[in-house]
Amino acid sequence: MLRRVFCLAAALGVLAAGAVEQADAGLFRKKSKCCKTECCAPACETSCCEAEPACDSCCGAVATGCSACGAAASSCGCGAVAACGCGVADSGCGCGETVVTKTVMVPTYVTEMRTVTATEYQKQEKTRTYTVYKRVPTTETKTQTYTVMVPSQQTKTVTYNVCKPVTETKTREYTVQVPYTEQVEQTYTVMVPSYEDKVVTKTVMRQVSEQVEQTYTVMEPSYSTKTVDYTVNVPYTEQVEQTYTVMEPSYSTKTVDYTVNVPYTEQVEKTYTVNVPYTEQMTGSRTVTKRVPVTTMKTVQVRGGHWETQQVESTDACGCPTTCCKRVWVPTCETKEVPCTTYQCVTEEVPYTYCVTKCRQEEKTCTVTVNKCRTETRQREVQVCTMVPVEKTRTVTVNKCRTETRQKEVQVCQMVPVEKTRTVTVCKCVPETVEETVKVCKMVPEERTRTVCVNKCRTETRTQEYQVTKYVTEQATKEVQVCVMVPEERTREYTVTTYECVPEEKTETYTVCVPVQVEKQVEVKVCKMVAQEVQETVSTGCGCGAAPAASSDCGCGAAPAPASGCGCN
Repeated sequence: MLRRVFCLAAALGVLAAGAVEQADAGLFRKKSKCCKTECCAPACETSCCEAEPACDSCCGAVATGCSACGAAASSCGCGAVAACGCGVADSGCGCGETVVTKTVMVPTYVTEMRTVTATEYQKQEKTRTYTVYKRVPTTETKTQTYTVMVPSQQTKTVTYNVCKPVTETKTREYTVQVPYTEQVEQTYTVMVPSYEDKVVTKTVMRQVSEQVEQTYTVMEPSYSTKTVDYTVNVPYTEQVEQTYTVMEPSYSTKTVDYTVNVPYTEQVEKTYTVNVPYTEQMTGSRTVTKRVPVTTMKTVQVRGGHWETQQVESTDACGCPTTCCKRVWVPTCETKEVPCTTYQCVTEEVPYTYCVTKCRQEEKTCTVTVNKCRTETRQREVQVCTMVPVEKTRTVTVNKCRTETRQKEVQVCQMVPVEKTRTVTVCKCVPETVEETVKVCKMVPEERTRTVCVNKCRTETRTQEYQVTKYVTEQATKEVQVCVMVPEERTREYTVTTYECVPEEKTETYTVCVPVQVEKQVEVKVCKMVAQEVQETVSTGCGCGAAPAASSDCGCGAAPAPASGCGCN
């Protein structure tokens, strides 16, 4: 786009220069009043009109010397003028054409090198200083006092109850069942088996084979010939004339408006935000956990017991009841409250100070070159292709079918029933009565006698001495070792690490793109007006021929023909 703008400006400059040159050459000068004379007009237009004072003398000389369109005066410097009957005329008096040479300014494009100012970005390294905060650890040793529960063995005197056994002899009477045996005769019934023969009649099914003649039907095939009509499609071809439409392209030229984005640069101020770090001291709290001893009473079950003499009744070998004494341990369960020390964790909030690096936002302004585009509407000629329907005719071969009826012989199979005879062996069961002798067992009751020993008991009263043990409770004392937890204070050292924020200056190198105006040599197409000589054929009219050229001292080229008032064209 810049190239076209430069070319247009150059063309305007060349046109302006050509106009100045034509103005200097006298193309835009007004003709003098003296040149309006019919006879002097050709002469004045060539040489006399360039100087107005000389025109009057020139025209006077022509006027006096041209009576009836004669030759002009020699003092005018225009040479002899050919006339109709005046002076020596050209060889041809009538209508003719003259070739005239003209100078025409033709526009020509020339490539020139021009110096253009362009903006380029150069990278520059800059240095800036920023502050970095480092956490420096500081170790400190502290002393802590804490309480420990230390077990301590102590001797304690405990009073307890003791059961002592006391034995005492007692007499008692008891009844005893004394067993004895006695012989007794006993009658009992026994079932004795008795066998006898018995004749039994039963019916038995006996199998008998018999030959039987059987008639059955069989389907046998029977073949016959039959004439059948069937239809056949016989293909044939036929020529058919078909009309079809073809879309043929038709091209036309159309002027279309289109939009072009022309780039240009613009300096814009841009605001950006920078985070500036700073340090702020803050106070916080942290949770510290401590172990605190807590003494509580705990209920404990203690197992104990004592011996007791119990009387148990039982039966001896003779079946007589007896009473026995045995010592039995009777367990007891006692509930006691015992002091118990436990440690509970107690949390405590402890304040402390720490440094935090924060950033505040600052707005800064810089000038930025922004590339923008303006929209320009231009025109161009586009060749448009339109499809036009054209009807054409063609001959097409079409395949068709005609239906024909034909005959053929077909073999038909039919199933015919045929009766046949066969001999079959049939098994039959015939009932038959058979007699059979069977032994039958019957149970017959029979009385028998036996002697049985019977155990009997007689009652006897007896006397027995037995010892009874009683337990007497007595109090006794004993020393017991007891473990008691005694609180003891101890001291320990622990290390605490504290972090301090220490500012440190650091230098950083960064790269910045700086706009620089640079002059460049650019090829530009320039339109210049170049003088070019062109020959044209001009009609001289129906008078005399072209006048001869004026003398060289006049300073003009070939003089034109006199005006029509002189009798010449």
